[in-house]
Amino acid sequence: MQAVDRIYDSHDWITMLFVFSFFLLALARILYPQRFVEFINIPNSGKFISFKGKENHAFHGFNILLLLVQAIAISIFLFLGFQAFFQTEEPAGIIFIRIMTGYLCFLLLKTGVEKIIGNIFELDARMDYYIFQKISYRSFVSLFVLLASVFLVYSLQPSRAILLGIGLIVLLSNVIALIIIYRRNQNLLVANWFYFILYLCALEIAPYIILYKLITI
Repeated sequence: MQAVDRIYDSHDWITMLFVFSFFLLALARILYPQRFVEFINIPNSGKFISFKGKENHAFHGFNILLLLVQAIAISIFLFLGFQAFFQTEEPAGIIFIRIMTGYLCFLLLKTGVEKIIGNIFELDARMDYYIFQKISYRSFVSLFVLLASVFLVYSLQPSRAILLGIGLIVLLSNVIALIIIYRRNQNLLVANWFYFILYLCALEIAPYIILYKLITI
C-alpha cells in the first residue's frame, strides 16, 4: 500500500486574528454599549449616523476599535483572494502582513488627505462628519466580511467564484453606502458639483485602483 503525503495547512495565526477581532468587538460592546447597539442597527435606523455624527468625532475610541476590526477583516479576505488568484512562494504570514500594512497605510493616507482638503476649504466639520459616515458604514460591512472569512477558512473551500461573489456584495454594499451618504449631503454636493466630481475621481476611485496594483504587484 502506497503512502500518501498529508498536506496540513496551519491556520493558527489566522485563528489568533479572528480571536483578536472578536475581542475588539467585545471591548467596544463593553466600553460603549449604547453606541454598539445603535451601530448594529445601522441598516434599520439612521440614529447612529444622525446623532453620533453630530459630535464630529471621526476618530472616537469606538470608531478606532471598529477600524481595527475592519482592517483585519478586509486584510484576511484580500489575503484569501490573493492565494486563490495568484501563485507565490512567499510565506503566508509575510503576504498577510504586506496586505494589512498596505491597507492601513491606504486608509490613513486617504483619510489624512481628506482632512487636509477639508481644512483648506474650511469644511472641517462637514469633512469630519463625512469621514465618520464612511468609517461607520464600512466598519459595518466589514463585520459581514469577517464572518464570511471565518466560513471560508474553516468550512468552505475559498474558490474563485465564491470570493468574487463576496467581493461583489461588499463592493455593492459600499456603493449603496456612498449613495446614502451623498443623498444625505446632496445640497452641499449640488452647490459644489464640479469639486465633488474631482474628489470622487481622485479620492474615491483612483486610490482603490492603486491599492489593487500594489497588492497584486
